[in-house]
Amino acid sequence: MNLRKLNATLHRDIGYLAVGLTVVYALSGIAINHIADWNPNYRKTEQALQIEPLDIRLSQQELTESACRQLGLPLPRAAFQPNENTLQLIYGGQAGRTFGVDLPTGKVIMQESQPRPVLYALNRLHLNAPKKLWTYIADLYSVSLLFLAISGLFIVRGKNGIIGRGAWLTSIGILIPASYWVWWINR
Repeated sequence: MNLRKLNATLHRDIGYLAVGLTVVYALSGIAINHIADWNPNYRKTEQALQIEPLDIRLSQQELTESACRQLGLPLPRAAFQPNENTLQLIYGGQAGRTFGVDLPTGKVIMQESQPRPVLYALNRLHLNAPKKLWTYIADLYSVSLLFLAISGLFIVRGKNGIIGRGAWLTSIGILIPASYWVWWINR
């Protein structure tokens, strides 16, 4: 088997192997790139509730017990008062729930965070949360992408290959991140 045929065969087969991880990193990358616009890991909901006003002169423990009783909730994992008129009740679990109680009015804002089933998992992989074996899988994937990029340059021959049209497109592909990097460090 000649070198060109071996290159094309390896490029094809490694490309097939890389598809699954490419989808994971692509979807997660888009989600993470827009983290300033939305939370790609959690869906947050908010609900207004009402209880009887609570006397701000009570101890935090008494306020917590009274608020939980009126809301029909068990005691929270944690409670604190960021100021004398507010009580925060924090519950853990899969759906992180917090209750912000305005003591003088009895207005309660319940906030709940639910993991986005697919994106949460993809983002955890993308950011290498599992560590250990996943680090080596991600490194192998990165090496595979380098191989695919370089081997792909030599698959097409002639005027559309790397010595013709491919050279221009490759140059543009290199200039885009290089130009942005130069602009970014000099801004």
